[in-house]
Amino acid sequence: MIRARGLGKTFPAKGGGVQAVKSFDLDVERGELVAFLGPNGAGKSTTLRLLTTLLPATSGEATVVGCDIRRDPAGVRRSIGYIGQGDSAGHSQRVRDELLSQGAFYGLSRRDTLARADELIESLDLGALAHRQVQALSGGQKRRLDIALGLIHRPELLFLDEPSTGLDPQSRANLWQHIVDLRNRYGTTIFLTTHYLDEADQLAERVMVMDHGTVIADDTATALKDSLAGDLITLSFETATDAAAAASHIGGTAVGTRVTLTTHRGEEAVPHLIRSLDDARIPLVGVTHRQPTLDDVFLALTGRSLREEGQAHANNTENNNENNNENNNENNTEEAAA
Repeated sequence: MIRARGLGKTFPAKGGGVQAVKSFDLDVERGELVAFLGPNGAGKSTTLRLLTTLLPATSGEATVVGCDIRRDPAGVRRSIGYIGQGDSAGHSQRVRDELLSQGAFYGLSRRDTLARADELIESLDLGALAHRQVQALSGGQKRRLDIALGLIHRPELLFLDEPSTGLDPQSRANLWQHIVDLRNRYGTTIFLTTHYLDEADQLAERVMVMDHGTVIADDTATALKDSLAGDLITLSFETATDAAAAASHIGGTAVGTRVTLTTHRGEEAVPHLIRSLDDARIPLVGVTHRQPTLDDVFLALTGRSLREEGQAHANNTENNNENNNENNNENNTEEAAA
């Protein structure tokens, strides 16, 4: 579905160019669900825009759904769905009319477009908004409409750029249920970026991590967690002296009355650690075992927490949505008064 070799993008800048994407290689098979992770500014969105023909590549080549991104951009666009980070609907249009127009753009029959629009309106909880103008919607409501627009033609390949940012938990759950159903029913290939690590961990069979324009990891979530992070074991002791003695005996880091260490197959390591401490007559108070997360993987790869960046990104989006809502309400009030 996607094949890229040496794909790159350099933006002009004073004193030389800024290389946003560096010689990107990628193969995505039909039916895969691939999560593309990385901090803000890593090059994720630029990569998606290259693959969807919204930006011209500076170097390299790529085919998407069998169409060359340079020679046949129209063919790429006919075959894919793309849900970007910005609002895509016309502000003066009504929600249902916008969906009907989108279906017509893709060549769907009037009958099929009506049925598909009604299906998406129901599944994305847009029923009460169907006849409202887009400019009167909240940020989260606009996001759900963007998603409906991207799904109207049941694309073979769906690109999602931060699709659930700004949505409440219920809307996020509904969105992912619809996407999973779409994939199960039609075999849709999905390529997404997200700051919600639980989405990538639970939904994606394959996780790619990009930093500074380069892919630095590509594997299943389980394999990445096993190979790069390791399980976290925390051992508690009555005194700092006991903790220091334990760290010297079994390894790990002692801080106060606790010792932490990372290891593979932590559930198997815990009994051995307990027996070793007992043999050394170092009294143990308690032990906890935590399996690694994708944020642990990202921290091991880059020294940064993607979860913290994602939370800041979500907070900024929510603040922007609130400001947009206030502006829309003020404009609506002024229009009504006039």
